[in-house]
Amino acid sequence: MTEPTTRPEGLTGVLDALEQAVATARAMPMSSSVLVNRAEILDLLDQARGALPTQLSAADEVLADADAARAAARADADEILATARAEAERLVGQEAVVEAAQERAAQVTATAQETAETLRRDADDYCDRRLADFEIDLGKIVAQVQAGRAKLAGRLGDEAAEA
Repeated sequence: MTEPTTRPEGLTGVLDALEQAVATARAMPMSSSVLVNRAEILDLLDQARGALPTQLSAADEVLADADAARAAARADADEILATARAEAERLVGQEAVVEAAQERAAQVTATAQETAETLRRDADDYCDRRLADFEIDLGKIVAQVQAGRAKLAGRLGDEAAEA
């Protein structure tokens, strides 16, 4: 087993490197067990731990951007409503004009609310997909660690029985 020559980028790169290290590890004779370089695997796990906060920060930034966009859309809607109200008051003497202004204000409000809801839903969907990917990746790491520990425990049990 050789030490990696380059550091993988991001959590996915680290997970790929972990998978590659296990896939290319030397097999034990007459066993499904393999020998892995402990230092290499521990280094890759440290890198995964280091990348995870970065990935979560990126997801937080996406949520913050969505919140900012929703706030901007709400501010635009409020501004449009204020403008529509002012126009409606100016035209209060003309019933038909007042009705048209109220309809337009309702349309603008509905459009702004739909836009804000769409942005929020899109941001939530994106974050959910990213978190699901992280969950899958972390599940794979946990399964690999558990399998490695089980194999190690088996070996330790075999050595204890021989002693």
